[in-house]
Amino acid sequence: MKCRLFAAVAAAIIGTTGDAAAEFVPAIVFDTGGKFDKSFNEAAYNGAERFKTETGIAYREFEVAQVSQREQAIRNIARRGATVVVAVGFSQAPAVGEVAREFPDTKFTLIDAAVDLPNVQSVIFKEHEGSFLVGMAAALASKTGKIGFIGGMDIPLIRKFFVGYTEGAKHVNPDIVVLMDMIGTTSAAWNNPTRGGELANSQFDLGADVIYAAAGGTGIGVYQAANDRGKLAIGVDSNQNYMHPGTMLTSMIKRVDVAVHDAFMSAKDGTWKPGVVVLGLKEDGVGFAFDEHNRNLISPVMEAKIEQARKNIITGKIQVTDYTAEN
Repeated sequence: MKCRLFAAVAAAIIGTTGDAAAEFVPAIVFDTGGKFDKSFNEAAYNGAERFKTETGIAYREFEVAQVSQREQAIRNIARRGATVVVAVGFSQAPAVGEVAREFPDTKFTLIDAAVDLPNVQSVIFKEHEGSFLVGMAAALASKTGKIGFIGGMDIPLIRKFFVGYTEGAKHVNPDIVVLMDMIGTTSAAWNNPTRGGELANSQFDLGADVIYAAAGGTGIGVYQAANDRGKLAIGVDSNQNYMHPGTMLTSMIKRVDVAVHDAFMSAKDGTWKPGVVVLGLKEDGVGFAFDEHNRNLISPVMEAKIEQARKNIITGKIQVTDYTAEN
């Protein structure tokens, strides 16, 4: 069984490689949920596509379907001559740590976790800062004084979103009630829209009228439930406002696309560096989506309050708790 799985991984990578003799060979390994999850992985895909469009250089890719594929996929891509390998998602940290030691001349960029090796670049985001802003939006838009949060996998990273969201909401209304549910404790939690919809409906039944989903592809079910019930939802990672105009209050943008694009481009240009890169509001690494799809939901007064808070977080006047730093 292991041999068949290894062969399948190798074949999938070979099918997307192109010319192995290319001077510069970028590669990306998407995590479970797929590159078209309309959220985290898709943001990474968009960054890779932007690089390809700008440079004309194709990239190798692999979409992880099973946990056991992560290390095999990264190792095979490195073995086949990738110059830089981007691993999308915190779950790939152990695999990156293992393979990077085996291929010290290959560059590895890990998104959402840190591995301390001389050939690994770790990109970390201040999700709590962006979540603070959409928490403000939720509280400002709520008519019931109850809002909700639905997380994917119950891990410190997703608790980081929740704490920032709650602090932002209470910054507007100290008495607001924030309901919280997590989908599960395995990677399957990122791709279960049916369960997302069920939990959203439960929170709406309890009085919530705005729900923030930080759950990857599972969020699709939350957004659909909000649309069906005439309530409001908040997207995550990518700008998801377009999915249900009129009921998508906003999205907390996490610029995974920029991280991937910059990893490829800097490796190509010779400016890539190992170490930890931290992207928050100040670096435009996270943000608040305001466009034609939600313009009628965000009043000028609401926008002004959120923008002022953004500036205050950047200057340090407002301190947002980083759950992962304290736990």
